[in-house]
Amino acid sequence: MRDNTADYREIFLGDLPMMDMRAPVEFTKGAFPHTVSLPLMTDIERQKVGTCYKQHGQQAAIELGHQLVSGTVKDARIEAWAAFAKAHPEGYLYCFRGGLRSQIVQQWLKEAGVDYPRVIGGYKAMRTFLIETLDSAVAECDFVVVGGMTGTGKTEVVAALDHSIDLEGHANHRGSSFGKRATGQPSQIDFENRLAVDLLKRRARGQQQFVLEDESRLIGTCSLPLALHQGMQQYPMVWLEDSVEGRVERILKDYVIDLAAEFIREHGEEGGFALFAQRMLQSMDNIQKRLGGERYQRLRAILQQALDEQQRDGLVDTHRGWIEGLLSEYYDPMYVYQRESKSARIEFAGEHDAVLAYLQDRKSRSQA
Repeated sequence: MRDNTADYREIFLGDLPMMDMRAPVEFTKGAFPHTVSLPLMTDIERQKVGTCYKQHGQQAAIELGHQLVSGTVKDARIEAWAAFAKAHPEGYLYCFRGGLRSQIVQQWLKEAGVDYPRVIGGYKAMRTFLIETLDSAVAECDFVVVGGMTGTGKTEVVAALDHSIDLEGHANHRGSSFGKRATGQPSQIDFENRLAVDLLKRRARGQQQFVLEDESRLIGTCSLPLALHQGMQQYPMVWLEDSVEGRVERILKDYVIDLAAEFIREHGEEGGFALFAQRMLQSMDNIQKRLGGERYQRLRAILQQALDEQQRDGLVDTHRGWIEGLLSEYYDPMYVYQRESKSARIEFAGEHDAVLAYLQDRKSRSQA
């Protein structure tokens, strides 16, 4: 049998598959990429064992666990673990601390003729490793932030660079009030883990400079790691510029045309459009207080009319009305203030191609 491992770096750099022996509720709160939930116990079974442990001690809890997971239930779980082991001979199994649960599974698999290694220290040790990976990257690497008004295409710049970190991609959210996607966001822990693994892989390839899109602390429901967010208030910045017309067209494509298609792809033509329309109206409702009564009513009415036309005729022209209104009356005044407050950090400003060229040249100079 391959040895049990505590080489967490190798696990994440190699995208090694793992099976998680923790209960489903633990897995849902946070796990790792390339991991599947194949628990030793269900949530209810784990709860019963936990209660027994508190009332009667460890030995009684272990005995109850063996009673709950026995017979055909045990056989079915061993069969699932064995199938995973056969399909992923390079992988590992783990539980919370690499202790009792993973050792029991390992033993039962061995009795079934399958030798399969576990991760020493389990979930807790791997999670600690990834938190330290994030913290060390923030402390040791060179970061530059791409700022700019809403709709200038900051995400496009990030996507075009091979030394960027896509924070919004990891969070599955576009970062603004209207940025919610048709599919859900990861848990906070999953978001942090994905970000840490991304940084780990890039640093292993020799990257030490990273480009980030300017973000607030929250990207939807995902919160940036505190050290990174604090750093982003100090990092040098490039400012991306574009015409109002270009920004309106980009927002129309990203937040209306593409998002509607995303909802329809996920939920079907009729149901998908209804959910898309509901999401757009809810996004407008979410900023009602900040817009103020008259402006909110006016822009929401244009949005409702645009959605009705889009559903009826497939036309999106009317959407430009509320987009232009939001930019000129809401977003742009905020960003003008932000640019002034960040002006000391801005080392370059320009449109898309000029900013890309500057950031690529900046990277070359740092490597020279």
